[in-house]
Amino acid sequence: MFDLLVLWDWVSFSVRWLHVITAMAWIGASFYFIALDLMLKPADDMPEGASGEEWEVHGGGFYHTTKYLVAPARLPEHLTWHKWQSYTTWLSGAALLAIIYWIGGEIYLLDPTKADLALWQGILISAASISVGWIIYDLMCRSKLGDYPNAMMLALFVVIVAMSWGLNQVFTGRAALLHLGAFTATIMTANVFFVIMPNQRIVVADLKAGRVPDAKYGKIAKLRSTHNNYLTLPVVFLMLSNHYPLAFGTQNAWIIASLIFLTGVTIRHYFNTMHSTGRGPHWTWAVTVVLMIVIAWLSTASMRGETWEEASSRDLTPYETRFAEATGFDDAYTVVLGNCSMCHAREPIFSDAMLWAPKGVLLETKADVARHARDIYIHAGVSHAMPPPNAIETMTAENRQTIIAWYRNAADAN
Repeated sequence: MFDLLVLWDWVSFSVRWLHVITAMAWIGASFYFIALDLMLKPADDMPEGASGEEWEVHGGGFYHTTKYLVAPARLPEHLTWHKWQSYTTWLSGAALLAIIYWIGGEIYLLDPTKADLALWQGILISAASISVGWIIYDLMCRSKLGDYPNAMMLALFVVIVAMSWGLNQVFTGRAALLHLGAFTATIMTANVFFVIMPNQRIVVADLKAGRVPDAKYGKIAKLRSTHNNYLTLPVVFLMLSNHYPLAFGTQNAWIIASLIFLTGVTIRHYFNTMHSTGRGPHWTWAVTVVLMIVIAWLSTASMRGETWEEASSRDLTPYETRFAEATGFDDAYTVVLGNCSMCHAREPIFSDAMLWAPKGVLLETKADVARHARDIYIHAGVSHAMPPPNAIETMTAENRQTIIAWYRNAADAN
């Protein structure tokens, strides 16, 4: 029979693939234009209204780029707009968040040890946390604070730290960091959709009507684009963080996420300065290394979550109960204990090779196994992704069938 869960997993994979592809396109274009803007130099033979030009060589040819501070005297027939990379990245990211953290919320979004929430409540908080960042940021930009770029970025950093702490009080560690990334990425895409593109359309409309465009629109768009440039690297880190328990699974996860934003500033400052002057400030690398050492030190705090005793004694959630009461659970639980729990434990047996359970997934108690039923089914049932090849002899074909039968019994009962 064709397994709908397998199909759904491929849908998730496909959306993730799309998200990564479009994110690379958006980030690449953003970095290129910031670098190009900083590398522009004045020349004696530039056309009227031009502020700088740049010669580049690539792919066996030469490129001559000229930037007009406001707009050229004549609008060209062909004009390329750079917007779809940003929109598609956000839309695919929002779809991926819904697939993993809303539809799969009982596993990946909610943490009953932090907040006793129904899934719909968690989803509402999730959606609100993504949109509130843009509202606060845009109000700050439009206030007097927007006239002082450094103060503006410092105020935004305070908001980010507060959001990082708040999300970690409600959601699982991996969900909290992912949502902080989505919070920031929404600010970036909203900058493009609500500010940068409308301002560019005003300039184009003025040119078509024979009016001289107001330079303020370009300046505002340039400021928002610069903000996006400095926020990009932390967002990439946060989107990757769900693979690394040392980033999301410690008591200090919210501080780690906050400090990552500072490393994004130091790294981008180096490259932006290098593009502008031909030489980057080397002190930024020293600061970045120090910040990463502090982050590594903070990650050594104990994993955040229940102890084995707490997990064994607490009542199961409705989602966990459905799988724990399904026919075949006891047999499947025995298989998981014998093949998975040595690594996926609060204190892994292979302590010399791993400090924490891979991806922070714990498979020791009955609640643990019931909660991660879907992952167990996909990774150790219908596929042979787990256990690792060196432990494959302990996971027989019969054991995998036991897991498959248990999961499908639960699905049929539901």
